[in-house]
Amino acid sequence: MAAGPALKVYTPHTMTLSAATLRALPESVHTPTYDRTAHAPGVVHLGLGAFHRAHQAMVFDQLLASGDTRWGIHGVGMTRPDLVKQLRAQDGLYAVRVADGQGVRWQVPGALWRMNVAATERDAVVQAIAAPTTRWVTLTVTEKGYTPALGQLLLDGLRLRQQAGLPGVTVASCDNLQGNGHKLQALVKAEIPAKDMTAQDAELLRWLDAQCAFPCSMVDRIVPAATPEVMAAAQEALGLQDHCALSTEGFWEWVIEDRFADPADAALLQSAGVRVTGDVHSYEEAKLRMLNGSHTAMALMGAITGRPFIASCIGVPHIREFVHQLMGHEVAPHLSRSDWADYRDALIERFGNPYLKHSVHQIATDSSQKIPQRWPPSVLGQIEQGASFEHHALAAAVFVRYTLAVDEQGQAYALNDPQAESLMALGAAQRTEHAACVRALLAREDLWGNALPQHAGWIARVTHWHQQVLLHGVDAAVQQLLTTTP
Repeated sequence: MAAGPALKVYTPHTMTLSAATLRALPESVHTPTYDRTAHAPGVVHLGLGAFHRAHQAMVFDQLLASGDTRWGIHGVGMTRPDLVKQLRAQDGLYAVRVADGQGVRWQVPGALWRMNVAATERDAVVQAIAAPTTRWVTLTVTEKGYTPALGQLLLDGLRLRQQAGLPGVTVASCDNLQGNGHKLQALVKAEIPAKDMTAQDAELLRWLDAQCAFPCSMVDRIVPAATPEVMAAAQEALGLQDHCALSTEGFWEWVIEDRFADPADAALLQSAGVRVTGDVHSYEEAKLRMLNGSHTAMALMGAITGRPFIASCIGVPHIREFVHQLMGHEVAPHLSRSDWADYRDALIERFGNPYLKHSVHQIATDSSQKIPQRWPPSVLGQIEQGASFEHHALAAAVFVRYTLAVDEQGQAYALNDPQAESLMALGAAQRTEHAACVRALLAREDLWGNALPQHAGWIARVTHWHQQVLLHGVDAAVQQLLTTTP
């Protein structure tokens, strides 16, 4: 009798994380115990990157674990079919390494139930927003994602809800934009024609105002892009392959305005550790200007000096002191968050977390979209008070130097920025015509607003520090600033 086909024996390291292999995980790994298949998702999330999966998805996982089945996620990758394909192959499961001073733990959140790609499966996304079970739409599409196309996508789904007689939803922006809820609401409404408005459009507008909520929110957790190192660590910890593994810190914060389509959601979110408040602004501005502002400054310094990670930047004493002074001397005086000093000290400790291999080039991505939110408000505040803005002037000079796209060791790097071409064109001649290049870049109102490009003192100090950076390098310029600034 002919022998049958040889059975392929799988060792644990050849198996991949999925619903079928969850039970094979070590007891030390926290896994979902709730049913992930019996209910339809209640949340549609746009922007299925690392941040969402290690932040809001873990909050919703906690709510699901408490027995509330309404928080499963229909995740939408805006442009990346590769990530969605990988997550689908793993049944929406992935491991998160949470590492801080208290140690390291692994968790597999189970809140991600369905997935689509907006660029290629737009109708499925619209139908998901319009689904009867959908209660929330959340967004992490980055600053550059707030386009008319996004407004139209949301409006198409919301219009279907209204036409079907369904209740409104909470639409929560979780991106680093001041007044993000207001901006998102305006973006959606802008897609309803103001001229020649039909009776149906007018009714939709009334329904949006009466039934949908667009709360402002601030989210905070450092989540680097996935790396081979994290995937290797996941395989070691899980005994399985995980192509979507992530690493993050223990700290997380989600502050959201008390404005929901269903007011009962406030208490639910608070039970999971979310801060629900009428004052998101004070937390939002502190995060944008302290965490994000110093992140951008360090990322640009790291890119130019060849330091690959934020931890390798903050580990250098003079950069650490620069960041401490930047936040304490030039940012804090213009914040309404009263515990800013504790927040600053915690940030510096978080930046140094050795487990967070947060790439400086990842953080420097889209700097032209980020800088307007992060630096000019503090500089203008200092000018108004007649106070020093030297740290921001040096940071701006480093940004000009960054547009050369080559580090101090002569290694080229890419500017991953929507404005990369124009920035590099303006900065190309800075070695020979440094003052003219600085003036040209500082003249851009899309970066600096309309006041700073006219401020002679600001232009003079950025020009001074740019010359020091070109002549002596970033590190020497930072050290010089620290010895000359009180």
